[in-house]
Amino acid sequence: MFKVNNLLNRAKKMEKTIVFPEAEISQRVIEAVQIILRKKIARVILLGNPNKILKKSSKLKGATIIDPNNSDLLEEFVDSLVEIRKNKGMTKQEARELLKDNFYFACMLVKLGYADGYLGGSETSTANVLRPALQIIKTKQNIKTVSSCNMMVGTKKLGYGENNVIFTADCALNIEPTAEQLKDIVLSTVQSAKNFCQISPKIAMLSFSSFGSGGNDDKSILKIRKAIELVKSENKEIKIDGEMQLDCAIVKEVAKIKAKNSDVAGNANVLIFPDLNAGNIGYKLIERFGKLQAVGVIMQGFDKPVNDLSRGCCVNDIVVMTAITCIQANS
Repeated sequence: MFKVNNLLNRAKKMEKTIVFPEAEISQRVIEAVQIILRKKIARVILLGNPNKILKKSSKLKGATIIDPNNSDLLEEFVDSLVEIRKNKGMTKQEARELLKDNFYFACMLVKLGYADGYLGGSETSTANVLRPALQIIKTKQNIKTVSSCNMMVGTKKLGYGENNVIFTADCALNIEPTAEQLKDIVLSTVQSAKNFCQISPKIAMLSFSSFGSGGNDDKSILKIRKAIELVKSENKEIKIDGEMQLDCAIVKEVAKIKAKNSDVAGNANVLIFPDLNAGNIGYKLIERFGKLQAVGVIMQGFDKPVNDLSRGCCVNDIVVMTAITCIQANS
């Protein structure tokens, strides 16, 4: 049975370097970093004024602390950022101003290989965490859409999914995804499921309808069917089906009635929601009423690992998301 501690143990073996842009302003980050260093989950770079960071804790031995305003890397980063954004007409002065922002500086550390990924958001909006990554790191070659997923981990035997885990997507970013965006969400979530839990993904495209039971001309149903076609055109080996209702996706008895010819129905371990309303509400219902642990939100689709914490995160969330960022960097 999968346990979240599996992620921490895997990360330890990878010896990745993760950047924390909020070290100067977040006590939760500092407390998490102490655990990360003690358990040797990752190497750590903290951004901010060294004196202010060290006042927060005397237990940061082994961490590298960089002040972006006084770093020897600044001029290299300025030149590289100008080159990356030359199509936007960026000047050196504009690049230098942007790099005063810890998230832009963190992004350049990752982009140029000084670090393997960055993790922030405990004190910062999602927009400000992700904007530099969208401009600098950008998406993987075959993916145009940055999305998110959650690992829903059972605290006791679930009876659903595989290995006591179900993946849900997209529950955080894309409000009304197009068929093309849904395709990207599926492909990214398949990779996440394989990376983190080493399961064989079976993807259910969720809807109010199961295989035409809600009609065949609704726009949302047609969009889902188009997305399935696009996924299959890129990878015929992926096990994907829909549109289907949630009970049809995960309950074998229901699937026998509603989708007896589907290999996915009744066995789904990846649930793709049709829009953000359904996704955000759905995963929280699963978490609260089902008493599952929601691991994430996990960003996916970026060329290099970038993750956005909830501003309501706890110290343990930061530790787990650090391990996830390490695993992403190793994939």
